[in-house]
Amino acid sequence: MKVALTTLGCKLNYAETSTYERGFVARGLEVVPWNKPADIYVINTCAVTETAEKKSRNLMRRAHKTNPDALVVAVGCYAELKKEKLYQIEGVARVFTAAEKPLVVSETIALYSSSISGQYEDGKPGNAVSSSKEAGFEDEVLPAYSTGERTRSFLKVQDGCNNFCAYCTVPYARGRSRNIPICEVVKQARQIAADGVREIVLTGVNTGDFGRTTGESFLDLLKALDQVEGIERYRISSIEPNLITEEIVDWIASGTKFQRHFHIPLQSGSDTLLKKVGRRYDTSLFASRIDYIRHALERPGEPKVFFGIDVIVGLPGETEELFLETYHFLKDRIKPAFIHVFPYSKRPGTRAAVMPDQVQDSVKTERVARLEALCAQLHDAFIAENKGLPEKVLWESSVKDGLMAGYTGNYIRVEKPYDPALVNTIESIIL
Repeated sequence: MKVALTTLGCKLNYAETSTYERGFVARGLEVVPWNKPADIYVINTCAVTETAEKKSRNLMRRAHKTNPDALVVAVGCYAELKKEKLYQIEGVARVFTAAEKPLVVSETIALYSSSISGQYEDGKPGNAVSSSKEAGFEDEVLPAYSTGERTRSFLKVQDGCNNFCAYCTVPYARGRSRNIPICEVVKQARQIAADGVREIVLTGVNTGDFGRTTGESFLDLLKALDQVEGIERYRISSIEPNLITEEIVDWIASGTKFQRHFHIPLQSGSDTLLKKVGRRYDTSLFASRIDYIRHALERPGEPKVFFGIDVIVGLPGETEELFLETYHFLKDRIKPAFIHVFPYSKRPGTRAAVMPDQVQDSVKTERVARLEALCAQLHDAFIAENKGLPEKVLWESSVKDGLMAGYTGNYIRVEKPYDPALVNTIESIIL
């Protein structure tokens, strides 16, 4: 049997798709590219925006069109939130909810075997768990890590969220905050190291909230992973500003494998909007965390800290004045290396969806463009600030126009003429 898998959305989804892929390979299936004929198509869906949902539906239709006889299955956030809607799409035979993720490989193979023997009715989930709640959705978490890149792997350490921000469906799609025990995370990190990977990116829905279900702490996790032989660099994919404590920062600064690279969601630089949508910090706390990290990690003659900041444009009630609060907070106070800009997308069932003063799409588009232009300026300034400083690059295997590329510890992309001997090695350079 041939199986094709594709992923939409976050790095957490990519880690989970890789885990399904390894499971199919272990059961003897051949993995083929998404655009090739296959017997089984697996779509790992996303529901963070209306566009993501539309792309998810289109991928299901495309798979059915490529091979009308293939088994098309869906998993992921959109599958959890709109299971019945996805069953209405022609060709979709199975929709796996969040609790059913451990069943994806075994049940998909069983369903395909039943379909070719004539014992399976299209669109009927059969004997699968009928709801996420019945399957312990709030308690279980699927361990996962990504494969496919020789140099880097995304390792899932946590799932779910308890914050219930007004604009977000994640707590409904992925459940409450829960985590994988440290011993299991370390075991997977060792497997990643055994595969020759040099760098791990820790990922989760609310990564810094690690420990909710095991009584362990995020710092305990970092310390345990730092001891794994073979892994030379770690990054934290995203961490809420109120959860990155001074103790964590001080430990990282003491000389560890964790890099000068932080991805921290801001969402808005307006205290009015932060309070309105239920974020658990204000701009003063956010700025103080950035200041503390810079003070702890930036030393004379050493690389600067890369900050990637998430911002949502066009939240309900965002006037031009409130948008400018965000713009100038980023430009004049935080000065990050990169801004991840997202236009607000109304999510049915959330508090923000029914708030008054919704922002017009045309206004959102214009504000996104302004922040993206600011991002380009700030990124150029960050590159210039690091020029002439020593760093280390992990070279990757991809080649374009005779050049290979890699990232420094503080996430600056650099290139040089391709040298196969350098692939998956770390080289000291001067920026």
